Amino acid sequence: MTTTNTLAAAEDAAVAIPGLVEDTEAIYLAPNWKLVWWRFKKHRLALICGIILLGIISIALFPNFYSTLPPQESDAKRAFIPPQTIRFFGPTGSFLYVYRVKGERNPKTLMMEWVTNEADTVPVKLFARGYEYEALGLFTTNIHLLGVEDPDSGNKFHILGTDRLGRDQWSRLMAGTQVSLSIGLVSVVVSIFLGVLLGGISGYFGGWVDMFIQRVIELLQSLPPIPIWMALTAALPRDWSVEQVYFAITIILALLGWTSLGREVRGRFLSLREEDFVVAAEIIGCTKPRVIFRHMVPTFTSHIIAASTLAIPVMIINETFLSFLGLGLRPPAISWGVLLQEAQNLQSIALAPWLLLPGLAVMITVLSLNILGDGLRDAADPYS
Repeated sequence: MTTTNTLAAAEDAAVAIPGLVEDTEAIYLAPNWKLVWWRFKKHRLALICGIILLGIISIALFPNFYSTLPPQESDAKRAFIPPQTIRFFGPTGSFLYVYRVKGERNPKTLMMEWVTNEADTVPVKLFARGYEYEALGLFTTNIHLLGVEDPDSGNKFHILGTDRLGRDQWSRLMAGTQVSLSIGLVSVVVSIFLGVLLGGISGYFGGWVDMFIQRVIELLQSLPPIPIWMALTAALPRDWSVEQVYFAITIILALLGWTSLGREVRGRFLSLREEDFVVAAEIIGCTKPRVIFRHMVPTFTSHIIAASTLAIPVMIINETFLSFLGLGLRPPAISWGVLLQEAQNLQSIALAPWLLLPGLAVMITVLSLNILGDGLRDAADPYS
């Protein structure tokens, strides 16, 4: 290619990649990650979803910092308190405040009804002191993003209301975010590792190894999910701790979720193993693991990225509906599915519709992951 044609191609690439400097020589000097970032910024919606997911990840890492009360703290006298709106510039001079609520027994239905008292406020402030907790298991602190100004006053507020046991829904949602998101991420990491490894071995070696792995995949895909989960739930010991059940569910989701990616990887390896660059790598003496992971896997990185971002929402939804049906995590564990168990009957929904808000958290997370996956899939191949 002549110099003129090279510069023309670079100028075309510069038009395709937003934010690139005028000097087209930067195309030749930029590393691959920078080219991916330039193209990813063109997908504005994916960029916004990435920012939303960073916020969700920060909640998963520091759920107690975002909580206002201990997630397991219950008070039956404060059951079904409706969400309290945080307001600005209170009458007492506080920057943030909420109206105090007062419970009154309905003389006809004998049900507790909560009435807002606009003449009485509860001052709220940022970075307030509250209950103590361990941050990432490294140090102990009592600083929270939101809290009452005077922690010794006994005042409480509930951003998303309370459930039938008087537990703060906002604090439980923060704790559930950590569990549900970590199950999805860990399950996907394990399933992607198994899918790439076993699918690569199946497509690269062929023969009886390929036949055995494919029969295992077909067996796993033929299993009916609901009966299998019911059997696995019955098999789990009832005296297991929350951590043991959490670990078991993560492993089971991973073992059942790698099959689709494994077949896709196998198909790509069947078409790649006769390519010139693979044959050249074998001729110069590269080991088979190096040929697979160094030369063949990077050729479809964009597909693996897309599969990963699309698999995480599936894992989160699986954990949510399994826990909702009582086949996954069980109380006292806290996850999005466990929180939605409180809204399993019409009476609870009629009395406290805010119990459905964990479902909104699932929808926002899944939608953001799907859109982010589309953006990363397109950006992973900036020369396309």
